Amino acid sequence: MHEIEISREKKGLGHRNAAPLIRKAAEAALKAEGIREACLISVMLTDEEGIHTVNREFRGVDRPTDVLSFPLNELSPGAFDPEECEADPDAGVLMLGDMMISLPACEKQGEEYGHGFNRELQYLTVHSVLHLLGYDHLDEGEEKRRMRAREKLIMGELEGSESEH
Repeated sequence: MHEIEISREKKGLGHRNAAPLIRKAAEAALKAEGIREACLISVMLTDEEGIHTVNREFRGVDRPTDVLSFPLNELSPGAFDPEECEADPDAGVLMLGDMMISLPACEKQGEEYGHGFNRELQYLTVHSVLHLLGYDHLDEGEEKRRMRAREKLIMGELEGSESEH
């Protein structure tokens, strides 16, 4: 139902299993947020150099990061309103925005946190989808706690569905 378009910025990034993991995580996040309308999310997979360039150009932050989110709409977290979204009338979908994920950062963080590449990739996808839906974590306050709680719930559902198979 949802369209999750995934592309690679360059060859040689590895992790050919990334696309289905991203799609599953994005679908889980959209489902958990109660979104029934068909939505489009574009995902660019890259390396540290690629994400560093975009981080510098678009955010003024001169360092690589793990994931970047570019929402197309100004949505209220937990209160999705399709009327507030850009729509592609030809495709019949609501356009939520773009995300960029560094596969090397996923590798590093998955190892560092002890849960592996696959879980880290899915966590970053869920995190980014929530940003596209209006969630944020700029301060240590209620918004951050709310976003972390949603991430935890969605990851729990994802991991629960993994153990059922």
